[in-house]
Amino acid sequence: MTTHVLVLCTHNSARSVLAECMLNHWARRLGRDVVAHSAGSAPSGRVNAFALEALERCGIATAGVRSKSWDEFAVAGAPPLSIVITVCDSAAAEVCPVFVGRDGEAPIRVHWGYPDPSNADGDDAARRRAFELTRQAIGYRVLQLLALPLESIDRATLRTALHAIAAT
Repeated sequence: MTTHVLVLCTHNSARSVLAECMLNHWARRLGRDVVAHSAGSAPSGRVNAFALEALERCGIATAGVRSKSWDEFAVAGAPPLSIVITVCDSAAAEVCPVFVGRDGEAPIRVHWGYPDPSNADGDDAARRRAFELTRQAIGYRVLQLLALPLESIDRATLRTALHAIAAT
């Protein structure tokens, strides 16, 4: 059964998009039945060009990626979510809609915070470095998530493991 992961950030333009693309890329490469989605509480309507550039530079597909509302995942017919990950502090503090979980249970929610690379000081080269460092940090946690036995792990153990990944 597919594990659906929703990554949330307020504007769904940088960190959540990086996580969605990285998770989908590595899941495919590792043969894992995991599908990532991303969304925001107040989507900007555009994906940050530096985020797309950071992904494309390392061969990660970005076709079809868009900034979208988390409301798309709180309606009938939305993918049954197993995990919801917030990647910015403001999204973590917001009251999320009720998401449809697998087997009628609410998805496990965890916060993996990252500074916003869009706010990096300096010129474009400095911003590119900030996006690349954020991409690498997200990639580290994504690979840890994909190392978990998602097909067989119980909810309590999964919750503990996801929070342990957040502490790394």
